[in-house]
Amino acid sequence: RTCKYRPDYPRQAFASVEAARAWTQQFVRWYNHEHKHSGLKFVTPAQRHKGVATAVLALRDAVYAQAKARNPQRWSCSTRNWELKDEVWLNPEHTPRAELKQCA
Repeated sequence: RTCKYRPDYPRQAFASVEAARAWTQQFVRWYNHEHKHSGLKFVTPAQRHKGVATAVLALRDAVYAQAKARNPQRWSCSTRNWELKDEVWLNPEHTPRAELKQCA
């Protein structure tokens, strides 16, 4: 879904295979190195793969804690959870509800 909803996604068919490849290459670069993914706590896949996401999120957590300490009345509850999950899946398999009921 992210691909089709990009503002630079072509409204018409690509003029050539080369044009499609060029657009796709720039999209993949953007997706992996610039786009902050909600499923990754708003870090990029490149940051996650390089192993720097934990440091980025620790810094972000510190900024949130400082903001809450400076102005606690603006916060109705705790700050956002910035801990990374051990595994993240692009398209996880879901167990059908009927199967879950049998397990209970």
